[in-house]
Amino acid sequence: MKLSKFCEEHLIQFDLAGTAKSEIIEELVELASKSKLVKDKAQLLKDIITRENLVTTGVGYGVAFPHAKTKATRGIVIAFGRSEKGVDFEAMDKKPVHLFFLIAAPEDAIGAHLKVMAHLSFLMKSEKNREKLMTVKSPGELLQILDTINE
Repeated sequence: MKLSKFCEEHLIQFDLAGTAKSEIIEELVELASKSKLVKDKAQLLKDIITRENLVTTGVGYGVAFPHAKTKATRGIVIAFGRSEKGVDFEAMDKKPVHLFFLIAAPEDAIGAHLKVMAHLSFLMKSEKNREKLMTVKSPGELLQILDTINE
């Protein structure tokens, strides 16, 4: 799966400033809203927070997948953010999160967003892949890595 078709270089931030879960979500929504597919930033933020309040999307291993099916987007959008210090995102393993993938999908995207999330989850199970994403320097390189890793 070519994840780069859902993400663009300007939707990638390597130095998230937030130190709290809510700040990180706001930063990621701000990033995602730069996509021409996002129609309503406020609605996207509301839907991501509503989903996050159900159960944390901090899956462990320093990774989180805040996501929502929403009227705010015309297509699947992935925004990527990295925090060197890590943030308490109420992850399942109680460890700080460093790698964030915000996934926004239209309400009628029945299985497509689940495939994206499953693929990202599979890739992020590999410590080697997580290390690559912690050290990558350019957005173009990150997109290339996401498209070529397959462990």
